[in-house]
Amino acid sequence: MPELPALDLPDNPQLAANIAHFAQALRRAGVPAGPDRLLLATRAVAAAGFTDKADFFHTLQAVFVQRPEQRATFAQLFRLYWRDPRYLEHMMALLTPTVRGVQEDRGPKPAEKRAAEALLDQPEVATEENEAAEELTLDAAATASAREKLRSLDFEQMSTAEMAEAKRMLARLVLPVKPLASRRTGSAHMGRIDRRATLRAALRRGDIAALKYAKPRTRWPNLVALCDISGSMSSYSRALLHFLHAVANRQGQGWAEVHAFTFGTRLTNITRHLRTKDVDAALAAAGAEAQDWEGGTRIGDALHAFNRDWSRRVLGQGAVVLLVTDGLDRGDAARLEFEARRLHLTARKVIWLNPLLRFDGFAPKAAGIRALIGHVDSLRAGHSIAALEGLAESLSRPDDAGELARLRR
Repeated sequence: MPELPALDLPDNPQLAANIAHFAQALRRAGVPAGPDRLLLATRAVAAAGFTDKADFFHTLQAVFVQRPEQRATFAQLFRLYWRDPRYLEHMMALLTPTVRGVQEDRGPKPAEKRAAEALLDQPEVATEENEAAEELTLDAAATASAREKLRSLDFEQMSTAEMAEAKRMLARLVLPVKPLASRRTGSAHMGRIDRRATLRAALRRGDIAALKYAKPRTRWPNLVALCDISGSMSSYSRALLHFLHAVANRQGQGWAEVHAFTFGTRLTNITRHLRTKDVDAALAAAGAEAQDWEGGTRIGDALHAFNRDWSRRVLGQGAVVLLVTDGLDRGDAARLEFEARRLHLTARKVIWLNPLLRFDGFAPKAAGIRALIGHVDSLRAGHSIAALEGLAESLSRPDDAGELARLRR
């Protein structure tokens, strides 16, 4: 439990209502806190008492926290909700960075921003003064229009609040994939005759009582993302990594494995960090390991390192590769083209996400773009939520080339 100031209890705490609101904030932050847990928490606090803050913290933690990765979010929400005004000021400053002079000189810890957004986005705690507050009427049409505008807004132009909402929308996106036919077969009621299985059954019984059938098995491909984190690409790669974290942790989403690599001046494998359930902790750890954020770009060297060290490990199951870069490379164009050709020959499909396609007058004039454009299967913009939604179309249609047909003319 973090070190906190003494808890000043109000005269009329309305404890059950406050615990219910706290549970609602936990749900918004990603910690399951259903009605059954809320009822159990109320009973547990009634049994343990509400006189000691440490006991109160551990009582609620024992009820609501079911996985180790949920502890950080719970601790931050508990500290923010149960009366730490200075911490509340700090988190409000993080959510509104244009206000200066309030925040402390430190970055947010994992789960802090998400905890603050989950809590500050909620209605006020039930008190005697606000029970008679006026009812707020929401314009659903205006809300839908704002969401539609946010879908097409450039990631680099989003405010802090818009980026927070965009990340929630990205976490709900689905990236479908069709299973691949395998050379291995499995038993079936109909299909082609399995001669070996039929003979084995006949040897056991002494005669052929029935024919055995087989059909090809299916398997799921891997998804491999190579994300450019140079200065011109960092905003777009952060959004895509947030999306990949949701894909990697979504049960039954179809992909066998999701691998992620970042590159600027060197290649970094951040796959293990994406497996962390808490998205803030996962991206913080990935950012700490990738020391070349917002640095230079060496695409050819990065692809060479990937082809040499990782391609046989992660591309052996008909993997789909997402190459996220603007293609602006100052290195040797011939080396870049050679490594891009190697990658294209190894992967089942290479989809290039280039944020520069958001400009109407985009043309492949840069040497790095010309070196890459001939060795990808599909070229799409990756600058907005709507652009990432287009990935589903590219994956569902094997012949989809995106903007390649126009640019190759």
